[in-house]
Amino acid sequence: MSESTPTDAVVVDCDRCLVRGPSACGDCIVTVLLGAPPAGIELDQEELAALGVLADAGLTPPLRLVTPVTGPETQVS
Repeated sequence: MSESTPTDAVVVDCDRCLVRGPSACGDCIVTVLLGAPPAGIELDQEELAALGVLADAGLTPPLRLVTPVTGPETQVS
């Protein structure tokens, strides 16, 4: 995932996720909604917020995406 500002989209690339595997993928909102899409998906901030509300209410699992950090800044999805 590249650097982003609050208005940028978040690209979920399952191939680049550091925790990819049965334990994380089976409890990730992307897998629940779409299976594991090979090309990834793009979510805008409103979509991320909606998924967060569903996860906080216990209706869906959260986004489990973990990407490598290349600079001093970190980014939480």
